[in-house]
Amino acid sequence: MLTAVNPAPEHIGSSVSVSLRVRDLSARDLSACTWSGSATHLRHVEEELVRAAAGEVDYLAVCTAADLPVAIGGVDYRVADGAGTLWQLAVLPALQGHGLGTLLIRAAEQRIRDRGLHRAELSVEEDNPRARSLYERLGYVVHGRAPDAWDAEGPDGVVRRYEAMCVLMRRDV
Repeated sequence: MLTAVNPAPEHIGSSVSVSLRVRDLSARDLSACTWSGSATHLRHVEEELVRAAAGEVDYLAVCTAADLPVAIGGVDYRVADGAGTLWQLAVLPALQGHGLGTLLIRAAEQRIRDRGLHRAELSVEEDNPRARSLYERLGYVVHGRAPDAWDAEGPDGVVRRYEAMCVLMRRDV
């Protein structure tokens, strides 16, 4: 159960409770996840679902009572020995800041523990202080930095290589 407080002045003190559950993301969910990124991004997520079926990754969805994904993200078990690497974490923009990212990350950490591993790792772009702050609140600590790159589709529909410097973080789970 998630309780979100409406910050609008006319609703000071009001709240809304929403039932949520975490489950595996499926290909049928992708049409409801357009908020998470471009068509190129969703194709990459679809490719990761093939890896999930093979047991190489877990790809999770935080869903409403109507079974619609409002947060998604993956855990890759092949990136770092002895750890699960969280990646492609996204929360529906209108619901950011209401605990869905925390719920998603804690569920991902449970999947890591279920595999007998004891460390979660992730990277965050240096120019994303909001996400980094969340990770730090959840106990992740910086252990380095590294460049990363991926294909990103621009508003014009053209796919370009996006490059960023990332902070590497980890947490014992």
